[in-house]
Amino acid sequence: MMYKHGIDIVEQRTGPEPIRSLSAVQVVFGTAQVNLLDDPAAAVNKPIVINSEADAKTKLGYSRDNRDFDFTVNHSLFASLELYNVAPIVVINVLDPAVHKTDVTDEVVSISKGTAKIANKKVLLSSVVAENADGLTTYERDVDYTLSFNTAGEPVIGVISGGQLDGQTEVTVSYSALDPSAVTEVDVIGGYDAATGVRTGIELMTSVYPQYNILGAQLLAPGFSHKPDVAAVLAAKSQKINGNFSAMNVLDVDTTAVTKYEDVAAWKVDNGYDNKESIVAWPMVKKNGQVLYFSAVLAARIAQTDAENDDVPNVSPSNKPFNIDATVLKSGTEMYLDQPEANVLNGAGIVTAINFNGWRTWGNNTAAFPESTLPQDRFIAVRRVFQWWGNTFILAYFNKVDNPADTKLIESVVSAENIRANGFAAEGKISGAVIEFRESMNPIENILNGKIVFIQRIGAYSPAEQITNILEFDPTITATALGGA
Repeated sequence: MMYKHGIDIVEQRTGPEPIRSLSAVQVVFGTAQVNLLDDPAAAVNKPIVINSEADAKTKLGYSRDNRDFDFTVNHSLFASLELYNVAPIVVINVLDPAVHKTDVTDEVVSISKGTAKIANKKVLLSSVVAENADGLTTYERDVDYTLSFNTAGEPVIGVISGGQLDGQTEVTVSYSALDPSAVTEVDVIGGYDAATGVRTGIELMTSVYPQYNILGAQLLAPGFSHKPDVAAVLAAKSQKINGNFSAMNVLDVDTTAVTKYEDVAAWKVDNGYDNKESIVAWPMVKKNGQVLYFSAVLAARIAQTDAENDDVPNVSPSNKPFNIDATVLKSGTEMYLDQPEANVLNGAGIVTAINFNGWRTWGNNTAAFPESTLPQDRFIAVRRVFQWWGNTFILAYFNKVDNPADTKLIESVVSAENIRANGFAAEGKISGAVIEFRESMNPIENILNGKIVFIQRIGAYSPAEQITNILEFDPTITATALGGA
């Protein structure tokens, strides 16, 4: 490490603090740009909480100066931190630098003015070996040369005066570079090793709340959720998280397999994307020339919608301004749907986007529609209210578990919960909610065995999905106007 003596000045980009959205926290599974970290292996298969761009840079290697969208996690970090400025985000990187890499040997790099740049930005610095042309001399790092990433994410060799590399015009390097394309759905799905007690991939969802007391509300794997096996596991892991909580999962349709809007519904059915906890989106989107997974941008937009609504998820994610430039296929081919075409997707339980007085999200239905038409199953906003209410009920009254099962406990829950419901109803967040303790549901033997049951009825507003204005011609209005003239 370079010896430092004196004063350092470091400039850091400033901007507004991300807005907090705790009712829509994203848990993102995928591949991160960890080669930019001092210890890439330390960021593999563990939940990492990101609260800002500075966090993303120090914990995952992400920054707007050198983001590489070959890494799927960057789609969500870009959408959340740059497009919508929302946090926190929980990221689980499954790319292992010891496994998902390619080896490059004998690459000749020119030296100019004492520096040489390696073109590959995915280099693992610890793997770099620098030699002369015939391979007989191996140069020593921090003796003959320095090695670091510049602000653009380029690996730069700096020649040290007086070292063996001093005066040379080129250097031969061999190294390993991250290969995000080597990560498969098996890596993303992960699992639990009973022998070691180690969890990987989506199985790590169970570690998020115990580790951070952060409740994941949206599970997504941009770049992988269009694969049915991954989608199925995300849907399964969205329910009974830690035995208690529930969440939505935001999924993509495969835009290489489905290139026309007319074919999306059949693909959705054939591949089992039909869970009431799932939000399914098609196609992909483009921003600033970059093709992004729809799920990443939609989840960030949902988080912003909640944050602007006192962290209550009763507002539908549909018909909200969408910070994109186009909807596209994976190939980059632009797709422009008019409203009737987008409605075909909505009718199949798929969210899309339309350019109607500016780009906006379009679609209220979960993946359960049209098979299920129950409001709490089909409407995303109503589904999320039910999830949120159940999750917050658990958090609010968990401290009462193991208290004496007496009338004081029962009355305190009923009173507090009805007060809470009345408050949200007064704000228009719900239409109302009532909780009851019924003797018929609580026989004395159950109470003696420590079991208490409440029943709660919740009224959540469905989105005003269709508004009709009937226009009639009234000749008397015209006649009156003419007569008055």
